[in-house]
Amino acid sequence: MVELLGGSDVRELASRLDVMPTKKLGQNFVTDPNTIRRIVTAAKLNGTEDVVEIGPGLGSLTLGLLEVAKSVTSVEIDTKMAAAIEATVAKRAPGKSFTLVTHDAMTITELPIDPQALVANLPYNISVPVLLNFMERFDTIAKGLVLVQLEVAERLAAKPGSKVYGAPSAKLAWYATSNLAGNVGRNIFWPVPNVDSALVYFERLATPRGDEDLRRKTFAVIDAAFGQRRKTLRQALAEWAGSPAVAEARLKAAGVDPQLRGEQLAIEKFVAIASTNG
Repeated sequence: MVELLGGSDVRELASRLDVMPTKKLGQNFVTDPNTIRRIVTAAKLNGTEDVVEIGPGLGSLTLGLLEVAKSVTSVEIDTKMAAAIEATVAKRAPGKSFTLVTHDAMTITELPIDPQALVANLPYNISVPVLLNFMERFDTIAKGLVLVQLEVAERLAAKPGSKVYGAPSAKLAWYATSNLAGNVGRNIFWPVPNVDSALVYFERLATPRGDEDLRRKTFAVIDAAFGQRRKTLRQALAEWAGSPAVAEARLKAAGVDPQLRGEQLAIEKFVAIASTNG
């Protein structure tokens, strides 16, 4: 049985390391073991997965994952915390398969083990780009669960037509289906954040929507469409296409009404637009 960290353990570790969670790095540590086990359960791990974790901090979620996962690879940029987490794992989860990678999760391009799942309490300030980076870089990730700021969770899991549907929603949909998996109270974090948090569960599509070239083209269309989201697609895509007239022609070729707006399009339509000839 793995011995999870409680609130006093987290604070004691932080004090010993002279570590204070910072807003700059978007750090908020989970201090409640019951919440950790709830997060791990929501990740739907079956015990056979090599899991990658982003930003393990002091190791609260890491220990919870080690109770279930075949192995855990944690990516941590903070050298102070990286120096201590291996000792924490050795003490509280002896015999478990754990690997620490000290690297910036925004720029990492390889891992020592190909992960089948991603589970993380993501830093609030980089949660969307770091998640998309891992989905792009590591195509062995078949499923995952992330704990993020509530409004970010709602955007990631939003469907077309929703007020919060936007570029993060469409880009994650390129890779995976997703849904909200529950809210998480503020008081289980240290320090207590001034925003609510939520879980997003996702599963990668069995068949990719296209190759890397098509992904880049599709993401360019998404960025253009939501860069001016109040405008019709004919106007919002004018610069991307070269002119409003060309944008209209490409939209019609893709079977999309030029008077629609980006938030009304499912990912399949963005792919169709990107696939037209300029």
